[in-house]
Amino acid sequence: MLTDDHEAWGYTSSTGLGFTHHTIVDSHFRACEKPYLHLLEQAGVERGQHVLDAGCGAGDFIPRLAALVGPTGRVTAVDLAEENAALAARRVQEQQPVCPVDVQQGTVLALPHPDDSFDTVWCSNTVQYLDDCELDAALAEMMRVTRPGGTVAVKDLDAHLITARPGDPYLFTDFFRAAGSAPGYARQLLRSRELYRRMKRAGFTGVRQQTLLIEHHAPLSPAAQEFYKSACAQLAGQALQLGLSAQWQRYLDPGSSAHPLDDPDGYISEGNVLAVGSVPHTGVRQ
Repeated sequence: MLTDDHEAWGYTSSTGLGFTHHTIVDSHFRACEKPYLHLLEQAGVERGQHVLDAGCGAGDFIPRLAALVGPTGRVTAVDLAEENAALAARRVQEQQPVCPVDVQQGTVLALPHPDDSFDTVWCSNTVQYLDDCELDAALAEMMRVTRPGGTVAVKDLDAHLITARPGDPYLFTDFFRAAGSAPGYARQLLRSRELYRRMKRAGFTGVRQQTLLIEHHAPLSPAAQEFYKSACAQLAGQALQLGLSAQWQRYLDPGSSAHPLDDPDGYISEGNVLAVGSVPHTGVRQ
């Protein structure tokens, strides 16, 4: 995992990876909860299944996963940041989901589970932190721990679809073009629509992919205000250091009365990609 450039993105957890602290992860989930759960419902999770939440963060998806598998199912969750896994486990105790839930610390590069342990793996906003070789390794691990015929569903952010109004429609595009010119986090945020071919190359069958545009129009909800103003401030700092447009100055202060997202025509969007594939039956798996 490339961590050298993550300090500039802010909100790091103990892993050193940007935007992995539970405060920003929770904020993002609250801002996008409805479309996020819509994508989860397309992942093929069924009642009675044993599901792995690979890269669970502070456990925002766990209650819905538990509801989908029902009392006859099970949910197992794993996260790289020890403090996030501990927080997710505490939340499970408080929420008392309808099925057994086990949370532990671990990495998607070496999942702490035996072969063929799960019916479905759900992996959300996690592979963006992996370089290309690590992404291939993580997909192989998800295949390994999923039973033949089971499902692996990977959801992640697509930075190509991030834009805001009012202002230059290419402001965010120019930032990601500049920041993504070298290997690192920005480039990995632009890779999500490659998930389809990477899952096929990993040996998954029946791979399908969809890209969802998530839009927030003025007046933005309090949750959207909280997340996007904080996120834009982090991007603005980097953009100005790169010598990009002075329009980024308007995003530096989340509390500014002239913030673009407070404008009567305020708008911001992001994209999310969901790629789903099946694990081939024994004898066909790679």
